[in-house]
Amino acid sequence: MENKYHLILEPGRSEKNYWADLWRYRELFYILSWRDVRVRYKQTVIGIIWAFLRPFLTMIVFTIVFGKVAGMKSVGSAPYAIMVFAGLLPWLFFSSAFSSASESLISNANLLGKVYFPRLIVPTSAIITSFVDFLLSFVILILLMAYYRYLPNFQMVCLPFFMFLAFLQSFGFGLYLAALNVKFRDFRYVVPFIVQIGLYISPVGFSSSVIPQQWKLLYYLNPMVSVIDGFRWCIIGDGAANPFTGYFALSLGITILILVYAIYKFRKMEKTFADLI
Repeated sequence: MENKYHLILEPGRSEKNYWADLWRYRELFYILSWRDVRVRYKQTVIGIIWAFLRPFLTMIVFTIVFGKVAGMKSVGSAPYAIMVFAGLLPWLFFSSAFSSASESLISNANLLGKVYFPRLIVPTSAIITSFVDFLLSFVILILLMAYYRYLPNFQMVCLPFFMFLAFLQSFGFGLYLAALNVKFRDFRYVVPFIVQIGLYISPVGFSSSVIPQQWKLLYYLNPMVSVIDGFRWCIIGDGAANPFTGYFALSLGITILILVYAIYKFRKMEKTFADLI
């Protein structure tokens, strides 16, 4: 019987068809994403509980420390707990997605050395579990609003945009650190430090309106500031800091620059992953 299929070995073919292969290997993306979600939640109680407990307890701590001890005020008519949680949601997503993506190549070392597929799939799929955590945490925000009888404003329709921006930032930073982790394993100890420092320089427990004008340029070099301000503006409304200022263009430019550079460095180092890992 005549064979209708032909195997063609062409130098540079995988490089030329790399972006098309991302679509061709979409099933692998689904498998890796679903595997991570199942490992996190299947046959476990603490995994699901932790998705609710972590943001809730963090919100309580920040409310006590910043609201009660430091005496900081909420913005607009929103209760302080809702203001904190509106800033906490994007930060928890970013920190979790960034950490998961940066460790993704090391965690899938056995897969990288066996078959060809676009390695970009691995850190991208790692972010999906963090997005599931975000959706579960969003339930707490809804319950908080119901408890305080606080209704969101029409700006809520802009929330997917800022969520997408948080995804781009976590993907860009995570992709770059994932590539560096393969070559320099010490970077796995740098990631928790970056996350810890980022929490304190981001407006999670306070509003950006308390930052003095002379420090705002330096302050907005942290691209997560605009994302958190955006979330808070969508949920609280006009009482929150307006994210669409000249500083937003700065944050957006930094986000795009980091994303493009991260993809460039990742693709440049990708060919050596199987040997180094």
